Amino acid sequence: MGEPSSSPGGDSFPVVAVATADGLVAGWGAGAEQLLGYSAAEVVGRPAAELLSSPLPPAAGERFGRREGWAGRVVLRHRDGSAVKCSLRAQPLAWGDGPAHWLLQVRAEREPADRGTDPLIHRSFDKSPFALAIFDTEGRFLRVNEAMARQMAASEQELRGLRITDHMADPAFQEPERCVDRVLATGEPEYLVNYVKVPGEPRAHAWIVHLTPLTDSLGSVTGVQLAALDFSEQYTAREHLALLNEASKRIGSTLDVLRTAQELADVAVPTVANFVSVDLLDATLRGEEPPPIPLDRPLELRRAAIRSDAEEIVAVGETSRYAQFSPVARCLATGRGIVDRVSGLEVVRWLAHDSKRAAWVNQHQPHSLMAVPLHARGTNLGVVLFTRLAPFAAPYGPDDLRAAEELAARAAVCIDNARRYTRERTTALALQHSLLPHRILEQAALDVAGRYLPADTKVGIGGDWFDVIPLSGARVALVVGDVVGHGIHASAAMGRLRTAVRTLADVDLAPDELLAHLDDLVARLSTEPEPEAEAPFGELGATCLYAVYDPISRTCSLASAGHPPPALATPDGEVEVLDLPTGPPLGLGSVPFESMERELPEGSLLALYTNGLVDARHRDVDAARHALRTALADSAPSLETTCDNILKALLDDQLADDVALLIARTRALGSSHVAAWDIRPDPAVVAKARAQAAAQLRAWGLEELVFVTELVVSELVTNAIRYAAQPIQLRLIKERALICEVSDASSTAPHLRRARIFDEGGRGLMLVAQLTERWGSRHTGTGKTIWAEQPLPT
Repeated sequence: MGEPSSSPGGDSFPVVAVATADGLVAGWGAGAEQLLGYSAAEVVGRPAAELLSSPLPPAAGERFGRREGWAGRVVLRHRDGSAVKCSLRAQPLAWGDGPAHWLLQVRAEREPADRGTDPLIHRSFDKSPFALAIFDTEGRFLRVNEAMARQMAASEQELRGLRITDHMADPAFQEPERCVDRVLATGEPEYLVNYVKVPGEPRAHAWIVHLTPLTDSLGSVTGVQLAALDFSEQYTAREHLALLNEASKRIGSTLDVLRTAQELADVAVPTVANFVSVDLLDATLRGEEPPPIPLDRPLELRRAAIRSDAEEIVAVGETSRYAQFSPVARCLATGRGIVDRVSGLEVVRWLAHDSKRAAWVNQHQPHSLMAVPLHARGTNLGVVLFTRLAPFAAPYGPDDLRAAEELAARAAVCIDNARRYTRERTTALALQHSLLPHRILEQAALDVAGRYLPADTKVGIGGDWFDVIPLSGARVALVVGDVVGHGIHASAAMGRLRTAVRTLADVDLAPDELLAHLDDLVARLSTEPEPEAEAPFGELGATCLYAVYDPISRTCSLASAGHPPPALATPDGEVEVLDLPTGPPLGLGSVPFESMERELPEGSLLALYTNGLVDARHRDVDAARHALRTALADSAPSLETTCDNILKALLDDQLADDVALLIARTRALGSSHVAAWDIRPDPAVVAKARAQAAAQLRAWGLEELVFVTELVVSELVTNAIRYAAQPIQLRLIKERALICEVSDASSTAPHLRRARIFDEGGRGLMLVAQLTERWGSRHTGTGKTIWAEQPLPT
């Protein structure tokens, strides 16, 4: 059997023997014979333990039992009976198909170098607070002081003659050993920072290691001095600061509660834990004020986030139940973090009542945990559970708890901000939806579908809205508007504006006149003093598009106050964005608005929208309008489907602004639904007008309405002949109600009067109001129209 060579900084174990798995000597080299005096014939087949002058350390027996290598100092028995101090390295050795043998490498111990004659120098070396060691020219321990001996959990006698990895097989110690070799080879000092667990400490520490070459008077390297300083406290503080700095960058990037909880879990793994779960109270997720923590029953939390490579038994979004004596429930009830070993009594008791978590613990073998409450601004939000799985890290200690509590405190503020935003957003969204049409009533003039999508941003809900308003004469008004600003104030302002539009629409104003009145209203509202709140409109106020469609003439009148123009798709396949004269936004005043009138073929699609649909960061407005035209050209028979297709084509998952979309398909009322007669200014024609109206009702099968209609026609035509100017026209419209209209060239508006007992007149309009469902008047370009509606018989 060959002998290994010896080289500076490398292995130097010239004596080799082989032992069987049972501990019998199976091979005996010449070096062994020279060291101990026994020939191969005398020892082969005998127990190797008979060559020991003193028993092996207990650690050696444990490693041999696990079939692991070991290195250390032993005392062997020479053939002449004397004791020989040696360094021994034993390594498992494959041996055919049978059990592994042991390769035994032995080196005789040298006598320690002369320590000189100055006891003060020796004492300062031994008593230095730094862990000091001196290595010889082969990188073997030559001397260690008391601090180093404590860290190594071995005396100088036991360490002398061993290399670093002979005593500590952890791969983390290979780099210090390589540093010793480099210093011996180059004569240059080196510096090393290492985070390892040494044999004399219960957990890993951070070490600053300085390696300095030792030279003789000629400058030749005769050894290396190693000085190790434990700077775990400073290292921990630095790591905690780095953790908190990372947390400040990554946690709270959005105002979404679940996203913020996941960011907390992501930051904590793997720096703080191998497994992290964030459980929140349901009220936190809803944006509400959480109730007091129950102390007499299990605690129910909602799993908000997980970060781990290990499969968890509770998925995100599911309810997680904790017994009232569990660390999670206790930390939330007391408001203080808890550190515990998994083998602790409280944890064992908890797991005994939770079979699923007990099975998880048995599978993944965690050794310690921390439960830290999420508490901010006097509000309990939830709990974050940190767990370390063996053997990846040391058990948690007080320093870890302090870091976890600081991390949880910062994250709790972000989660509470998100909770408060959720509450405000929910309130604003509820207000917004309460002010929007709950459902769009079916109209004879139009098929209509609409969508409202709230913004998904930090600024909150905006003031976008749409409305569909029935008007007299079977006409329908379409409205889309956008109040500048976000939040509850914008929603409240939108409600006031929508109410004003409905009120003005009831007066039957033309689109340009309606916007002019609306502009005055917004200007007044923006100047109202509101000392405790933001002004509802701001400098630019709001934008609005108002359109009126008449199914009889098939004309649509539109006016815009700073609002994006609508898109029109006709049945022949043409799609365009209307070139609508656009006035300034509402609230500026002093600038007139203009109307545009367009005849629309039956079956045309008109799309009204707010700028959130076309103003996107990733593309310009022209590209967005092109996409809108394409989606309208490919419109589906269902308007609901068309709305969905448009939103899908133009919007991303993250909305930077609110979006309101209103789509209408036009219908037409033909001659079979409308009858009209010109009236001469002669009282004698009133009877003829009654007869013509009655005949038309019978032709429509509405005999039940003849009596009331005759009274209405008689009153309205008589008033027009007496008080109005020519031309005069009577018109009946049959749609979802029977509408009777009388138009004249006078701009004088009628009003109800209550006739006294002996008055001969003044009861006409009162009778009309009492006999019909609705009545009113509207101004036209040539005069006015008085109308009355009766419901059709069912």
